[in-house]
Amino acid sequence: MRTMFLLLFFLNVLFPQDKSTPADYWQSLSQPEKIAFVNGAYAAMSTAKMHHQTAVSKQYKGQANWVPPYYIERYYEIIDEHISKEVGSNLELIAGHVDALYSSFDNYKIPLMEAIRIVSISQDGDRSKGNWLLLKAQKRYN
Repeated sequence: MRTMFLLLFFLNVLFPQDKSTPADYWQSLSQPEKIAFVNGAYAAMSTAKMHHQTAVSKQYKGQANWVPPYYIERYYEIIDEHISKEVGSNLELIAGHVDALYSSFDNYKIPLMEAIRIVSISQDGDRSKGNWLLLKAQKRYN
């Protein structure tokens, strides 16, 4: 009985039943839900950055010679990459470009947050970096 259970468990691990991709989830959403998702992703990134900045300032308060290390600056740069400055409050544009990104079969397995980052960077005018991140994500997730 136990060996049968283990065999079924390993078969389930090796051949999972759920074959859905991030693109399937994205395409199942309505347009208002897509805009709400992008708005939530932007809000989450902004809130994470704000809370981190507050925690760092509390931790090093009173230390006049403290300089933020590079990894904190890089963390803030990566968070800022997820939020497009040029688009402003027109989140329909980001949702439409994520739709366009997922229209290609090569991009089906790219996670949603990665897709939003790629689209946001491209919308801010850094097309070469956006294309490089897209190729990197295609290689990583396919």
